[in-house]
Amino acid sequence: MKEFTSINDILDFAIGEEQAAVDFYLQLAAQSKNQQTKKVFHEYAEEEMRHKANLLNVKEQGHFLLPVEKVRDLKITEYLVDVRPSANMSYQDALILAMKKEKAAFRMYSALAANAEDASVKALFLNLAMEESKHKLAFEIEYDDYILKEN
Repeated sequence: MKEFTSINDILDFAIGEEQAAVDFYLQLAAQSKNQQTKKVFHEYAEEEMRHKANLLNVKEQGHFLLPVEKVRDLKITEYLVDVRPSANMSYQDALILAMKKEKAAFRMYSALAANAEDASVKALFLNLAMEESKHKLAFEIEYDDYILKEN
């Protein structure tokens, strides 16, 4: 588990993770030949850019107590096999990859929150975990609507 010595360390880490997510979704969009898949990944890259901007704003203003809400989990990812990114990836595989990435990010932020001693730091990590779970839910709904219902 990464050790943090200040709230700025935590924010820098989270900002880096959001940038990594932006890069991940842009790379998937660039590799995708399917226009719908490209569009979805560009939209999520933009969402991650907004998260990064919010974190930069939190860092500049010093206000980091954010509301935490409960997000539903359809648990679709628990029943899906892992996939690897590829240029010819199907829309189904792209959604699976995105769901698993968001689930991993949720787990990471949840674990960091569980180990945080400061209440404001814990709240920040819980908020970041909630944002990642929202993304996972959106991908699960998309998967349910376009993959499961078609089969």
